[in-house]
Amino acid sequence: MANLREKVSAEEENINQTLNDLQSALARPERTIIERAALATFLHNIYSGIENILKQILKAKGVSIPSSPSWHKDLLILTVSEKIISQDLANDIFPYLTFRHLFVHVYGFMLDDEEIIKLATKIPEIYSRFAAEVESALQNFEKPTTLP
Repeated sequence: MANLREKVSAEEENINQTLNDLQSALARPERTIIERAALATFLHNIYSGIENILKQILKAKGVSIPSSPSWHKDLLILTVSEKIISQDLANDIFPYLTFRHLFVHVYGFMLDDEEIIKLATKIPEIYSRFAAEVESALQNFEKPTTLP
């Protein structure tokens, strides 16, 4: 379990650093294509970190990681059914999954500034909820099971 905690902690540190960088980028007075690309990259990094945490927890529980073409979406669904995150949180994370797909498949100049700002503004609160739900899931996972 310590190994899982270490892996989750390392991802959380990276996500928190990225959240700080995101806030710095949001505070810039001008938003050129370069700033927009940076914001998009930070959002992609945060979402990837979230997925990495979920995959590590599933692996530790002995649950297979989805491998279908829609594995990113399947991962969110699976983590809800495994009670790692709530359905409400998964619903709030889903737009970042959609954005991840867009980020990977379009040119940076095609990204919508308003959509990036909307996502960037909401992600600190969503990630805070995610971290709390993951911590709760880890605590439940660590509890020894008692036999009747």
